[in-house]
Amino acid sequence: MKSLEARYLDRMAELYPTIAAASTEVINLEAIMNLPKGTEHFMSDVHGEYEAFNHVLKNGSGSVRSKIEDAFGNALGKKDKQTLATLIYYPAEKMRLILRDEPNVEDWYRITLYRLITVARNAASKYTRSKVRKALPKEFAYVLEELLTEKGDIADKESYYDSIVDTIIRVGRARDFIIALSELIQRLVVDHLHIVGDIFDRGPGPHLIMDKLMQYHSLDIQWGNHDVLWMGAAAGQMGCICNVIRICARYGNMDILEDGYGINMLPLATYATDTYAGDPCTVFKLKGSSSSDPKEKEINLKVHKAISVLQWKAEGQTIMRRPEYRMDDRNLLHLINWDEGTITIDGKSYKMLDMNFPTVDRENPYAFTEQEAEIMDRLVHAFQNCEKLQEHVKFLLSKGALYKISNNNLLYHGCILLNDDGSFRDIDIYGKKYRGKAVFDAVENYIRKAFMSLNEEEREKGRDLMWWSWLHQDSPLFGKDKMATFERYYIAEKETHKEKKNAYYQLYEKAEIIDSVLREFGLDNPEARIINGHVPVKSKDGESPIKCGGRLLVIDGGFSKAYQKDTGIAGYTLIYNSYGMILAAHQPFESTEAAIVSESDIHSDRRVVTRANNRKRVRDTDVGKEQIEKIHDIERLLEAYRSGAIAEKFTK
Repeated sequence: MKSLEARYLDRMAELYPTIAAASTEVINLEAIMNLPKGTEHFMSDVHGEYEAFNHVLKNGSGSVRSKIEDAFGNALGKKDKQTLATLIYYPAEKMRLILRDEPNVEDWYRITLYRLITVARNAASKYTRSKVRKALPKEFAYVLEELLTEKGDIADKESYYDSIVDTIIRVGRARDFIIALSELIQRLVVDHLHIVGDIFDRGPGPHLIMDKLMQYHSLDIQWGNHDVLWMGAAAGQMGCICNVIRICARYGNMDILEDGYGINMLPLATYATDTYAGDPCTVFKLKGSSSSDPKEKEINLKVHKAISVLQWKAEGQTIMRRPEYRMDDRNLLHLINWDEGTITIDGKSYKMLDMNFPTVDRENPYAFTEQEAEIMDRLVHAFQNCEKLQEHVKFLLSKGALYKISNNNLLYHGCILLNDDGSFRDIDIYGKKYRGKAVFDAVENYIRKAFMSLNEEEREKGRDLMWWSWLHQDSPLFGKDKMATFERYYIAEKETHKEKKNAYYQLYEKAEIIDSVLREFGLDNPEARIINGHVPVKSKDGESPIKCGGRLLVIDGGFSKAYQKDTGIAGYTLIYNSYGMILAAHQPFESTEAAIVSESDIHSDRRVVTRANNRKRVRDTDVGKEQIEKIHDIERLLEAYRSGAIAEKFTK
């Protein structure tokens, strides 16, 4: 029987059947290792703000403008550079405006094509010809490859090069070609995208963001608590479903569910308007609304209240079904004094702001009425059978995880749960204790079980653990002692609204804490760092996203408009290229229309976080390490060929 080594070499020989084939692959891989590392783009907490997200994705957090600057320097004026950048971001829309008033269209086409080709060449210069070829749109692949690889300033080729451009214009393909070139530049300026959690909630377009991500060339996603909430809803967990609908109602975004996902909200809306007829629902005021129709706003208010009451009931049932969660203190309906209109929490009595609970049985407050049970069953069925939502969740499961280690960077959305002394906190999950990295692994395992396990009991545990991940004090995605949603609605005293953060947020400026976290995930070198989302950085108050001397970067800066009054900016993003790391602080995005018409790019303050002493090469990346191992394996195959241990496999 052959040894494992011999069997492995036989498999390698199927890929590289001759000395020539194996040698060529080693030469190719060694050459690739010396190219500059690809640009990584980090975004976090986009919270449904599709227009701002789409713009930052298109401009690569300033990477497109950098390529234009590199290509032209002082050869182009500021206005021309801005117009060129806007054209690259929105080629079809910008061209439509320009050509409406352009007196000499052919000249504009010619100048623009040459400029775009120059930028595209600059963006493609750090990749192999093979990788660029794979990125080319099929329709124009051959011509684009010729334009990107030929040198137009060489006399022998100049007329050939000019002829291609002239012919593109003459046959009426300039417009389509400009669009293809612009999209190619967008594709080439960023090699890989990292989304560090919270795609969903608050903003109006999470479904559009998901559609966009599903088309993106290379990415990974670290799930945030809002993402896992939607995943739990898709799995049919009632507490997750109620929270998802409540947040959509609160921010005036019910059309996400109705139009974006095709989930029928009519039964809930009918029930809400009947049940709370005459109730002004004043404590359930909306934080935002896309409609100015008073009737629609009134319905949204009633839906907001109805789904909130359903939430307290659904969550109460989960808490009673899962005593191992130790969440009895978060069941509050039974603490209401119905005669006095008060509620007693932690031994203190508070006046309730709203006492209209027509569907709550005082003796059994967490039980659904018959009508509520029917509505919840219909909602569970709708979420579980929503084709588009299920596609989005499959994509999250495929491309996502709770954390990722990439090129000496540890990426996660929430926090590492710590005790006050900085030690890792023991977390109980279904009777087993976990700490540090093991907590992330256990939670992720159960989330996947909710969708993949053949055991219904394990699937149910996974479904409930997604709700647990959303709001439990032991959840690494939440990181607070409680989620005080009930108190914020019903109690005026702000002392009850306080949510105490885990010790992680008081200790993460200490080098020994960051070092212990990085070691826990196998990163024990001075260049390693953590990239974190979840908690908005309050820049207007002087808070810095750069923690612990640059060992930890918090890149939630308020993409969500709801956060911007607190943060003072509209989000942080991060670029990691071959020269170092650049943190961009973005100002609020006006609109896509303004970006096209007024060329009002998002203003970004860019700050160098790290600068490489020597330019980073592919050799220095995780991909490079894999390639080095592959080179060693192929070289072992070459030795086997040359020693006679394996025969070359010549084919006709």
